[in-house]
Amino acid sequence: MLSRFSTCLAHLEEIAAAFLAAAITLLILTNVAFRALGNPLYWISELAIYAMIWMTFLIGGAVLKRRQGIAVTLLSDALPSFGRKLIGVFVDTMVLGFALILLWLCWRWYQPWALMQAGFDTRTFQGETFNFIYAENTSTLGMRKFWLWLILPWFAFSLSLHGATNLWQSLTGLGDPASDPSTEPPP
Repeated sequence: MLSRFSTCLAHLEEIAAAFLAAAITLLILTNVAFRALGNPLYWISELAIYAMIWMTFLIGGAVLKRRQGIAVTLLSDALPSFGRKLIGVFVDTMVLGFALILLWLCWRWYQPWALMQAGFDTRTFQGETFNFIYAENTSTLGMRKFWLWLILPWFAFSLSLHGATNLWQSLTGLGDPASDPSTEPPP
């Protein structure tokens, strides 16, 4: 069930990333047209930048779910099948470890419990925690940056889910005797 949920989530992330890629193209073309007319819209550039950041994080999670990231396979290619499986388990463990640390850091960064204890009053929250995440505005869009930064906790959650699923699949494939070179008959 976890694997199915992870696969569906990766598919939705790919769709959202494709939508954002199209939106970025339209935003940039719109900005080019307005600049050519001598009336640039500066907020379009900022919106395109944030859309590109969101697109990158969304597709990054899906790419890691599908194990399609760029890799140097010099060592794993030289190993027998079981050695490659062990390296796969190690890589999946490192990805999951990174994702969980990132999730924890995002929790500490946003401090949702402290914000709730402050009654969702950002000034009280800032005074008690010296955390000004909820106070900073974007340059031209006029919105709070924490809304745009929510992609990072989302990526951490998504990567944790995908990493756990990949690790589980690697661990269950580790004991598969059909692909274990030690059980193959000698030539």
